[in-house]
Amino acid sequence: MNTTRQCAESCLDLLILEVIRSYNNSGRPPAAAALEAVGFRVGRQLIERMTCGRQRFSDQLEAIKFVCKEFWAELFRKQIDNLKTNHRGVFVLQDNRFRWLMRLAPDAAGEAKQDVHKLAQEYLAFPCGLVQGALCTLGVNCSVTADSS
Repeated sequence: MNTTRQCAESCLDLLILEVIRSYNNSGRPPAAAALEAVGFRVGRQLIERMTCGRQRFSDQLEAIKFVCKEFWAELFRKQIDNLKTNHRGVFVLQDNRFRWLMRLAPDAAGEAKQDVHKLAQEYLAFPCGLVQGALCTLGVNCSVTADSS
């Protein structure tokens, strides 16, 4: 019997959208900062589970590759489309069809593109936190940003 717990993607989408709306309407700190902090904690916990019983990665590149292949696939059901580096500690992970942004679009009521872009940036705070928490746990001191263009 499979005892793994799963959450429907639509539930997670709605939860994140509601958290963003709630933070924006309540005068609390920006939603992006709160979502990134939650993502960081979740990323740390997930990567600990995924690497339990596994040898430590020998270098930064191995840890990044693990996140691109295993961690990303576990979360988003696909690997990163492209990994680029300048060989000086800067890595660019590219997902050309990021699942969590596929449903965001200007509505028929005339919602401006800037509003959708702002919402996308807030929506990306959680996955940025996930990746940063995972990499931090793997020993990679980093900052993670997202570009939704």
